[in-house]
Amino acid sequence: MAEGKKLVIVESPTKMRSIQGYLGDGYEVLSSVGHIRDLADKKDIPAADKQAYGKYSIDIENGFDPYYVVSDRKSKTVAELKRALKSADELLLATDEDREGEAIAWHLLETLKPKVPVKRMVFHEITKDAIQAAIGNTRELDLALVDAQETRRILDRLYGWDVSPVLWYKVKSGLSAGRVQSAATRMIVDRERERMAFVSADYWDVEALASSASAFKVRLVRVDGGQLARGTDFDDTGKLKKAVIILDEKKAQALAHAVDAAGTGTVTKVEAKPGTRSPYAPFTTSTLQQEAGRKLSMSAKQAMSVAQRLYEKGFITYMRTDSTALSTQAVQAARSQAVSLYGDSAVPLKPRVYKSKSKNAQEAHEAIRPSGETFRTPASVSTELDREELRVYDLIWKRTVASQMADAKYETTTVTIAVQADGQLAEFTASGTVYTFKGFLEAYEEGRDEKRNSQDAAENQSLPAVAVGDELGMADAEAKGHRTTPKPRYTEASLVKALEEHGIGRPSTFASIIGTVIDRGYATKRGQALVPTWLAFSVVKLLEEHFADLIDYDFTAALEDDLDAIARGEQNRVEWLKEFYFGSEQQVGLRQVVDNLGEIDARALNSTRITDTATLRFGKYGPYLEVADPADPDAKPRIVNVPEDLAPDELTAAKAQELIDAPVAGDRVLGENPNNGKIVVVKDGRFGPYVQENDPVDPDAVDEATGEVAEKPKPKRGAKKDTAPKPRTASLFRSMSVETIDLDTALQLLSLPRVVGADPESGEEITAQNGRFGPYLKKGTDSRSLESESQIFDVTLEQALEIYSQPKYGAGSRRASSALAEFEADPVSGKPIRIRDGRFGAYVTDGETNVTIPRGQQVQDITFEIAVQMLADKRAKGPVKRGAAKKAPAKKAPAKKPAAKKPAAKKSATASTKTDAEKAAARSAAAKKAAATRAANAAAKKS
Repeated sequence: MAEGKKLVIVESPTKMRSIQGYLGDGYEVLSSVGHIRDLADKKDIPAADKQAYGKYSIDIENGFDPYYVVSDRKSKTVAELKRALKSADELLLATDEDREGEAIAWHLLETLKPKVPVKRMVFHEITKDAIQAAIGNTRELDLALVDAQETRRILDRLYGWDVSPVLWYKVKSGLSAGRVQSAATRMIVDRERERMAFVSADYWDVEALASSASAFKVRLVRVDGGQLARGTDFDDTGKLKKAVIILDEKKAQALAHAVDAAGTGTVTKVEAKPGTRSPYAPFTTSTLQQEAGRKLSMSAKQAMSVAQRLYEKGFITYMRTDSTALSTQAVQAARSQAVSLYGDSAVPLKPRVYKSKSKNAQEAHEAIRPSGETFRTPASVSTELDREELRVYDLIWKRTVASQMADAKYETTTVTIAVQADGQLAEFTASGTVYTFKGFLEAYEEGRDEKRNSQDAAENQSLPAVAVGDELGMADAEAKGHRTTPKPRYTEASLVKALEEHGIGRPSTFASIIGTVIDRGYATKRGQALVPTWLAFSVVKLLEEHFADLIDYDFTAALEDDLDAIARGEQNRVEWLKEFYFGSEQQVGLRQVVDNLGEIDARALNSTRITDTATLRFGKYGPYLEVADPADPDAKPRIVNVPEDLAPDELTAAKAQELIDAPVAGDRVLGENPNNGKIVVVKDGRFGPYVQENDPVDPDAVDEATGEVAEKPKPKRGAKKDTAPKPRTASLFRSMSVETIDLDTALQLLSLPRVVGADPESGEEITAQNGRFGPYLKKGTDSRSLESESQIFDVTLEQALEIYSQPKYGAGSRRASSALAEFEADPVSGKPIRIRDGRFGAYVTDGETNVTIPRGQQVQDITFEIAVQMLADKRAKGPVKRGAAKKAPAKKAPAKKPAAKKPAAKKSATASTKTDAEKAAARSAAAKKAAATRAANAAAKKS
């Protein structure tokens, strides 16, 4: 970098490229690729500090001082930033203006230790005007925001590392307990509990066709003045909440016949009511996630990923906000666009002002909207965005324009028709709504979540003009049966809404919260619904019984409010952490709770009584029913598997009995292998169906001389038992089934791998076989994928040689063509990015870094930009460390944070590293030493 340039550091490579074009030659923009430091692993803490920092990397006895380290994968990034800083005359920290962005900026400052002036640069949209305005309006680092982020990080570490081990020992290893994640899991489980306790009720009504100038549907609402029952009239136990008439099927059918017989009805009432509807506020983070879920079927994580790309490319404003306010510039842009598209009457006389409910001023940015002084229409940017980006941009653009448009005006007409039916007065109604002025609905209509008892909603239809006293024809009366419904399960959209209503979490965390709940196996997706697993029931039960305060909704929300207070400088982080961890007169501290857990009955924790004899238990391999024998209570209970796709509320007493009574599916004998006399059976195992060879049952040996049965000699005490050889097995192909496979096919499977032939050049044998990742050819150590399982038996030597003649890597290769998707080269590694199908699902790779595609995100949703960001995030996290830990250098004494706004130093350490030459020399010495040892051993053996 030339002398005199200004160094700008952002956290995203995409943002880096966008901003560089707006700043010109006087600036160099570099990216930190997210956080460069985090709390240290235990092995990275020097021995002298392990006692104070070892368990959490936090000195809880001395002001909750954190011990930070630069991750190994960020050492190269930090080195590049330091080199650039040496020739810069000013440093601009331009990370996002929220707690996380402020913390990234602070960690950069602590690590780089600049000797040039430092300024904090913030902006809410990446446009030329916004970037240049930000350059001219810099500020100091906000240490209150840094404190809030650090407090949240420490809080989550203390919570997770103290509570998670309890789950490992009492529920299942590998689980995690998070402060907000646990509350979200409880919400999902509580909703399922309500569904499990729900008792449905049946009720009937009658529908018919009324006609004058045209026909329209009417529904029975009253009989002899008494109101007919609707779904909302029943409580969750199936009992009525008020006095109404319940028709059963027989009465409803009789009434329908009587209405048809009457043939006519009289209009007794026509009521017309005007109404207005106001537009929705512009998007916040949570409402964008909700609407993207409802309308675009996107997960919260996917919606935020797409919005992030739109922001970094300069198409929308900052996408993490809980503010609904728009700038004067945005309001004018929205009003102008509404007028140009829908006419002068599309906007009200005065601009609309939306107020945010957030108390946290630092989060109260502008709402999410298209960037710039003039909004670009979706059509005008369609060639610059991919499919998912365009869909989200279209949503944001419509919502923003509609937010400044006029109210919609409508009129709802309700007609009541009386019919004398076999001595009873049956009253029917029909409703129709007509919009007299569509207003904002010209641009946008918000999606809606599933509603309970939606079958009772009146059908909106066009009604003919009728007047009181008119006689209408009545025909096609039909009895209709209905059943009350429980509350719908949460979707990602409705869970985000519930979390926000409870004050749990913050807009920027909702996507990661839900992603963690799904990734941990606490919930699965059925369509859009989040279905809790029995594992989640066990986890929530433990937390409720032993960590009641920590999982309480109000307590969790109060923690968020306290973090907001720290961010505003109204609360001292150290005092607050002391109260949370050690306790006070107002609350029991986390440490006291963990130290006084007492005895936890893991068996009771993982048990749910279904019937008097059947108990649902959650074990190592999932849920199962333990069924006691009522005739012999002391007998060993019978185990009955529970289907994985059976939701908890579907495991009723009747369903449990059905599973218990179902015939036990044993191994099906296919026949005898004529080559070795072994019995071939087909089984359905944990990892799918397979065939297996078993030894025939041998009769006891008979002594030919005496005719007596010879007993097998008992092994001597202490003698080592012979290990029985494992039976041959082979998995069924996907096209095969346990019910239809025959002996010949089974023998073919057991004969694999099949020898295709020998390579005429090398003489190596080529085999065809089936593996964990599908069918393939193998020649020595070189393997090539086959296109289908049937090819294992059909592929010829000529075809195999043709496959091997093709290059294994590169454009046009079989390996490349087997990828699920392919993109351009990664900007960091320079290698092409591909999506492949692996052992644990689809993953993104550039040949150096692999990252699994999260659950709930489809392969077709991954674009080049998303793939680049996923790889960058994975690199930022660093590799999974195994083996002996590197020795860390001695830790420097920490400096306290000053009261002034001048950035302060916190305790940090960077793992020591060797040069490449030193590493090579060490490896060479180790190799020579190993070779000498092997030679000495060989010589000793010969002598």
